Amino acid sequence: MSDLILFWHRRDLRISDNTGLAAARKQSPKVVGVFCLDPNILERDDVAPVRVTYMIGCLQALQQRYAQAGSQLLILRANPMQAIPALAAALNAKAVFWNWDVEPYSQERDRTVIDALKEKGIQFLEQNWDQILHSPEEIRTGGNAPYTVYTPFWKNWSSKTKAKPVETLHDVEGLTEVEQEIAKQTGAIALPTAKELGFIWDGGLVIAPGEAAAQARLEEFCATHITEYQEQRNFPAVDGTSQLSAALKFGAIGIRTVWQATLEALENSRSDEAEANIRTWQQELAWREFYQHAMYNFPELAEGAFRDAFKNFPWENNPEKFQAWCEGRTGYPIVDAAMRQMNESGWMHNRCRMIVASFLTKDLLINPQLGEKYFFQRLIDGDLSANNGGWQWSASSGMDPKPLRIFNPASQAQKFDPEGEYIRQWVTELRSLDAEYLVTGKISPLERRALGYPDPIVDHKIQQQQFKQHYQQQKQG
Repeated sequence: MSDLILFWHRRDLRISDNTGLAAARKQSPKVVGVFCLDPNILERDDVAPVRVTYMIGCLQALQQRYAQAGSQLLILRANPMQAIPALAAALNAKAVFWNWDVEPYSQERDRTVIDALKEKGIQFLEQNWDQILHSPEEIRTGGNAPYTVYTPFWKNWSSKTKAKPVETLHDVEGLTEVEQEIAKQTGAIALPTAKELGFIWDGGLVIAPGEAAAQARLEEFCATHITEYQEQRNFPAVDGTSQLSAALKFGAIGIRTVWQATLEALENSRSDEAEANIRTWQQELAWREFYQHAMYNFPELAEGAFRDAFKNFPWENNPEKFQAWCEGRTGYPIVDAAMRQMNESGWMHNRCRMIVASFLTKDLLINPQLGEKYFFQRLIDGDLSANNGGWQWSASSGMDPKPLRIFNPASQAQKFDPEGEYIRQWVTELRSLDAEYLVTGKISPLERRALGYPDPIVDHKIQQQQFKQHYQQQKQG
């Protein structure tokens, strides 16, 4: 057996601050990366072309980083449950290392790979967490149960010491020419483009792919917006968020690196206000981890509601209304602006995600799972845990102590887009209107028709009353 260790990349498309990769390098100087284009994921009907485009860009950057370090990143296009053990056996690898994941499919896949590696006598590194700062087993209640409410989770999670970034991979050996030929014969291919995989995206990317771009974005955010984050994060017309969600989803940047940057920002802060803003962003990172822990501890979340009152909720699921919501043609300007932003750019501001999710579920009475899937089909940062957690929060069906939070689209627009800048950017047919009409949506039917903008497809006041009636009946029944 050789001293080769294969490192299987999945949601960690970088060589810096990668816990599993650092562990592999400590065991051997010969470390080769491998990434598997998994048909079980790519052939699903909820894969966003923009997300695949970003992922391929990250893989291109990762291949360059491996080359600079002296090794290679191999690409497979096959079911990893067979392909990873077969490649390891063909190359006579000493071990296969990878970082653990919280998602149900990932855990099932990894257990299958572990069994196959055991049969072949190949070592593996089990349960090495990289995408979260604390493992799900580490953050528990006093009764050793997983948390289902964020605030006590945050108190426990924030009280614990966070690991520092781990060493970047460098000075490693790659495959010999003979081994490279064996890898090709076993299925290694050139990295295809997103278009070659059948995914077409021409809308640009909100963040450039790769770890260098993610690091640059983090540094820029910490040097500018993080000290004003608490207020600016809620205004979709303001560039006040990090937009690092896609980089975190694919692991183009390590979470320890991100956390370390927040600590350095705190050290450099010069006021209580700046410190409060930085801590607010830290809490958002904790929300991300709360949802990941929830998905790990309650995998049934991926299939439906957490709260009993919503497991058989009488959703209307009107297909015409759902289509109007998808296309940004509901007649509610802030809702339509947000949906068009996602459709055209592959990204949506978080405040707007809450607004449109509340509107779909509380105004249109449509099952949140339909909205969750549509988001996944469009977003560059589509992530099962975060997307599911956000939708269940907005629908009041998840881990939320306030089950009837209903957003009024007009009130939200008046508060967070008071001048109508965001609406004008995305609902171009309304650009000529004064802000008062944009944010309230009080546009006459005659003017709507003249501008080519639809009438409201529902009445918010009536719909929220109907939703509350359904909810009360479900609780009683």
